[in-house]
Amino acid sequence: MRRNSGSERRSPGGAVNGGRPSGARMAFSGAVLAVALLWGAAPARAQQRPLVTEDPETVGEGRVLIEAGFDHAWGQLFPVSGLEGNLLRVPLVGVSVGLSAIAELQIDGGFHNRLAITERRAGALSDMVTATGASTTAVEDLVVATKIRLAPEGGTRPSIGIRFATRLPNASNESGLGLDTTDFFVAILMAKTVRSVRTVGNLGLGILADPTRGDRQNDVLTYGLSMARALTERAEVVGEINGRLDTRSGEPPPGTESRGTVRLGGRYTVGAWRADGAMLIGVAASDPGFGVAAGFTYVFNAFRLP
Repeated sequence: MRRNSGSERRSPGGAVNGGRPSGARMAFSGAVLAVALLWGAAPARAQQRPLVTEDPETVGEGRVLIEAGFDHAWGQLFPVSGLEGNLLRVPLVGVSVGLSAIAELQIDGGFHNRLAITERRAGALSDMVTATGASTTAVEDLVVATKIRLAPEGGTRPSIGIRFATRLPNASNESGLGLDTTDFFVAILMAKTVRSVRTVGNLGLGILADPTRGDRQNDVLTYGLSMARALTERAEVVGEINGRLDTRSGEPPPGTESRGTVRLGGRYTVGAWRADGAMLIGVAASDPGFGVAAGFTYVFNAFRLP
């Protein structure tokens, strides 16, 4: 899920901040549209739902951020199991806890993933799939992460942070929706507000286990670039491209191929609550052709550190 960043920030006004060829063309057009929208309106805030690119700003000492939502993707392919269909994930839940002024703990997962199967293909582990009907279900893999802000934003310097994350295998091979592997990620996070636009960038490494062999892995480049721009004190438009890039010269292990998604959406804040919505456009062959997402975020003061 997520990741919708567990960051939270306040603007001066006090609002909470917080491989289909056609798919590639749509992603490029969407990215151009996002830039045009984001540069056309007024003040920026730190990123969170419906985006997954992580802002280096943390939720804040003693504060807790809770987010929940859903997404529905059409044409999602699972190369390892060979299943393709329309994927509904609901609810997707994330909790971020401010351990200090510069560090936070993140836990993200989901309770119900349902794939309405439209096609079955040959896959590396398709013989393990036990789902024989028109659909299959599983829970979302759990991601546990720590984010640390290394340097605050300055006049000409971006804020800088680092994030370590481990994805645990909740979804099973038998469902066709999981890989039964444990993956590790580390990324450098940077963000800068220039005039009224906040831009966030992530660049990192993902160590992905091969679901067919226990002695092999694939190291991929992870990336994210997002922008946010406010239309009013409460409403803002957001956009990003986020994914991973396989850097091998040959065929990657199944399930570790390149992935990428363009998200274009908006957020509306009322007090400590924020509602969000976005459309999703897949970039790579295994990504969905189109999708939608919606949810909410709530931030509150939970405890005081000694």
